Parts: sequence; C-alpha cells; structure tokens
Amino acid sequence: MTDPIDSAVIEQQLRHRSVRRFLDVPVGEAQLERIVEAAQRASTSSNLQAWSVIAIRDPERKRRLSQAIGGRDYVERAPVFLVWVADLARNAELLRAHGAEPETLGLIENTLLGAVDVGIAAQNALLAAESLGLGGVFVGGIRNAPEAVSAELRLPRHAFAIAGMALGTPDPEEGTGIKPRLPLSGVLHAEVYDPERWREATGRYEQDYRDYFETQGVPDRSWARTVVSRLGSAAGLHGRHAMRASLRAQGFDSE
Repeated sequence: MTDPIDSAVIEQQLRHRSVRRFLDVPVGEAQLERIVEAAQRASTSSNLQAWSVIAIRDPERKRRLSQAIGGRDYVERAPVFLVWVADLARNAELLRAHGAEPETLGLIENTLLGAVDVGIAAQNALLAAESLGLGGVFVGGIRNAPEAVSAELRLPRHAFAIAGMALGTPDPEEGTGIKPRLPLSGVLHAEVYDPERWREATGRYEQDYRDYFETQGVPDRSWARTVVSRLGSAAGLHGRHAMRASLRAQGFDSE
C-alpha cells in the first residue's frame, strides 16, 4: 500500500504566496473570528496560550503603524491588519489573582515560549484565511519600532508585538507567483545534522531564485546576496539590533 502524500490541506499550503495588494473588500467579522478560532487550535506550550492578536481596521491607526515601522503601503491598504503579540501579561495577572508572583517571566525560556506560540498560531491563521479565499503577508517589520508599536497598541508589561499580518482579498492583478524554496536536500537531515548539506542545495537554489525574480521583473536577484545583506551587518536589521532593550522595556528580561 502506497503511503498517502497529498491532501487538500497540503495542496493549500503548497499554493501559498505572499499577498501585498488587496481588493477594496472588507474581511468580515465572522470571517476574522473563524480565522482566530483556527489559530486557537494551534499547539501551545503547556497549554499556556501565551499569545493575543490585535485586529486593526482604523485607517489612521494603520497609517501610524506603517509610518512607525518604515512605511509599508500594504499595512495601510489591507482591510485588516493583525498584530500578533507574545502575551504573558494575561497569565501574570492570573498568577497574581491566585496570590502568586510571576517570578519566571523574565527568563529567556518564557521569551522563547511566547514567540513560538505566536508563530504556530499565526501560521494556522494564515492557512485558515487562505482556505477562505483570502491572502496575506507576514510583516516582521512590526519589530522595527517596538516602543512605538507598544505605545500605539497600549501593550501592557509582559506583552510584546512579534509579527504583523496584512490580510484581505488578493488583487488578481498583483501577479506575485509562488516563490521557490531551498531544495529538500538543504533542509531535511537524517538522524543528525550534516554541516555540509547546505552547499549543493544553496548552489542549486541560486538559479531557481534568480529565475523566479526574472518572471517578476527583477533581474539578477541573488539569494546569497540577500542573506548577506540581511544578516551580514547590523544595518540589515533595520533597528532590531537593539531588541534586547526593547524586550526589557516590556518586561521580557530574557535572563
């Protein structure tokens, strides 16, 4: 008997593409609630459910957030912009309500826990949205200006914005394709990590990456150059090199 390798869910996942242009069609409240319900079914460490999401529809608030993080027109134009928050504030208050002090919230394990919970839940949400005919894009730039974002969203101590998500009905004129990924040989290891496995895979990927961007009207694009630009110096972090101080300001000491 042949092992099954396809399903409607997998087919949906393999069709994923980032969407940055949207039709002027609202995301209904019932749709949004269903998407967040799907996010809530994501795995969560120790069932702590250490995340929250803030749905932003107000044009002025979207504009202020966009300006704070460097100008992202798809943040402003999205029918709804979601901000995914690592939220230990709720559990901190629960602890205090039961006569306990949240002594461990400054430990790096709980910083990681909140970020991991957000990532798993938010990906569930995007997949759910895509299954409804919507599209979106994650916005890591929400971390470019943590203090401004925290102030705009009135985040309490022990809450930190991890990622944004612009969400809406895709504009069919955008023309964005399905961006290629590294060959499986570059990411799938057997039993132990192979430190040389990346070489052949990234060499093959360079051409796939270049070919894809040619179809998007961007010639001579290099994945290697992109990685060097993003990770080679602090300038590529767009202000995020000061993240430790920003986390501490919100109560994530990460000790």
